[in-house]
Amino acid sequence: MSDLINIALPKGRLGEKVYNMLAAAGYDCPEINDKDTRKLTFENPEKGVRYFWVKPSDVAIYVERGAADIGIAGKDIILEYSPDVYELCDLGIGKCRMCVAAPKGFKYDNEKTLTVATKFPHIAAGHYASKSIDIDIIKLNGSIELAPILKLSDVIVDIVETGKTLIENDLEPIETIIPISARLIANKASYKFKAEGIKKLANALV
Repeated sequence: MSDLINIALPKGRLGEKVYNMLAAAGYDCPEINDKDTRKLTFENPEKGVRYFWVKPSDVAIYVERGAADIGIAGKDIILEYSPDVYELCDLGIGKCRMCVAAPKGFKYDNEKTLTVATKFPHIAAGHYASKSIDIDIIKLNGSIELAPILKLSDVIVDIVETGKTLIENDLEPIETIIPISARLIANKASYKFKAEGIKKLANALV
């Protein structure tokens, strides 16, 4: 097992923000800022870290399978996929909320099954099961807001940050399921064998 701590960063603004936090805490890796490079991994042996960018929804897989020792994943990903990892801390960034949204004026009809369009079927199923409401889940991968507009679904379950997209499409959040933010997660074996380094890094972020 390499002594370097392998860190899976989510591609996009969140990952860049977390990298900047790590760099400020002394875990910088200058070559990661080279926009022309085709390298997929970036390491700084002196600081004991190796970084790589992955699709946000894949971070938990890399960590769970041990390809990464630690990673940054949204609470939505953790709840949806239930990876077998340790959740070390809430980084307090990437804040948003998982909501039920519907066309303005929407009213539940207890006489019929509620149709729910979502990218997060497990979260949606768990939420409505806790309320004893029968639902028909429609799994979509993009443009969730389109589903109720075209009568494909009654409501949607999705992440809401500012709510601007909902407003522009005559939808509104009608229920908050859970607040969402970025979490630092760790592979269970790595946390055992690289405990000192991982704990030191985690403490530098909070």
